[in-house]
Amino acid sequence: MEKKKETMRAIKFTLFSISAGLVETVVFSVLELLTDSPYWFCYLTALVLSVLWNFTLNRQFTFQSANNVPIAMLKVAAFYAVFTPVTTIGGNYLAETVGVNDFIVMVITMLLNFVTEYLYDRFFVFGASLDTNDRARRGQEGEEMPLSHAK
Repeated sequence: MEKKKETMRAIKFTLFSISAGLVETVVFSVLELLTDSPYWFCYLTALVLSVLWNFTLNRQFTFQSANNVPIAMLKVAAFYAVFTPVTTIGGNYLAETVGVNDFIVMVITMLLNFVTEYLYDRFFVFGASLDTNDRARRGQEGEEMPLSHAK
């Protein structure tokens, strides 16, 4: 049962990350194509919006956490306090100095973000509060209910 739950958690995280990737891609593309903004501005704006989207969905549905939202957000902010400067400086270097296409840099950064953020969220941000929200409790109660009482 636990393996199935973790598999479903990974699938949900993947799907929500894809949706966050779409948010990031649309915002980045609009800023990149319609403004004269530098790479770093387009990237940071798109990243912040996608992180808020992803955090909200994953907290509620993937990790089903009832933990303190400000504390969880501070933990996520700590992740991005390291991830963002590294990928902004590195991405800007690749795009502006090396000449790698901005969209290729963005895709590489998004893939790196996907893997590292899942591990960070799963084990640090939400690790102690997995499956503690009302949605998870209702699901657990339903699992324990004998078949003769199921509706």
